[in-house]
Amino acid sequence: MIRKAVLPVAGFGTRCLPASKAIPKEMITIVDRPVIQYVVQEAVAAGIRDIVLVTHGSKAAIENHFDKHFELEASLEAKGKHELLEELRSIVPDDVNIISVRQPEPLGLGHAVLCARPVVGDDAPFAVLLPDVLVDDEGLDRNDLAGMLEAFEHSGHAQLMVEEVPHEMTSKYGIVDTGGEVPAPGESRPLAGVVEKPPVEEAPSDLAVIGRYALPGSIFALLAETPPGAGGEIQLTDAIEALRAREGVDAYRMRGKTFDCGHQLGYLEAILAYGRRHARYGEGFRELLTRYAGED
Repeated sequence: MIRKAVLPVAGFGTRCLPASKAIPKEMITIVDRPVIQYVVQEAVAAGIRDIVLVTHGSKAAIENHFDKHFELEASLEAKGKHELLEELRSIVPDDVNIISVRQPEPLGLGHAVLCARPVVGDDAPFAVLLPDVLVDDEGLDRNDLAGMLEAFEHSGHAQLMVEEVPHEMTSKYGIVDTGGEVPAPGESRPLAGVVEKPPVEEAPSDLAVIGRYALPGSIFALLAETPPGAGGEIQLTDAIEALRAREGVDAYRMRGKTFDCGHQLGYLEAILAYGRRHARYGEGFRELLTRYAGED
């Protein structure tokens, strides 16, 4: 069973500028909590118990968010703000470990994952979750990450989570080729390859890679041997392609929906989706939407 997840959070967040100039992009809030907290909660709900943050010296706010803040908790307790105190204490369940490692240089996603090798080890499978993307499991009996991890356990093959996108949008994504055998939602199929941002007329499918992976520990040795690619960076996709040729890799089709919070419109859409159903603020937020929808 996969119990470890790697979250690469060392990037500069240039797509979110100027908001991310002084605040890590992962700490920008959706309603009442930062994006990174939703991603950690997704991992925890799927059975992950060790969260490895691959971070940078400028991202201390992320580590602080998941750390205990004794003075603040003592102040809330003294003021009788027990509900808020419980919210703070539940950010990280007692049986979950948050572990930080540094990526000393911005050498790409593959290098960021490789930085977690001393913590994860070469013998343990693990998940990778990109924190730009929120995976919404509203209405599902379990989240998509749990389904993908189960597919890994059954097949023994690495898994790439994919989402169906409009055909005319395929040129904006990494699109998977499953040899014409398209998996149903909640199922996986062997991967024949990934085409990065293909012309629409050449896209092998409408299934896009969305930033969730289940990988064997053997990927670390492949990453260590992967030469720098575009931009002088070590690409995770290059190592996954080598893994596919050697062991096989599957595409797992998600059932839920994603929000790209690394893009301003995706971030705003996430606020709309999560805000409308928020237990505390949802009713008031829906009233605001109705009010503003009537304005020119």
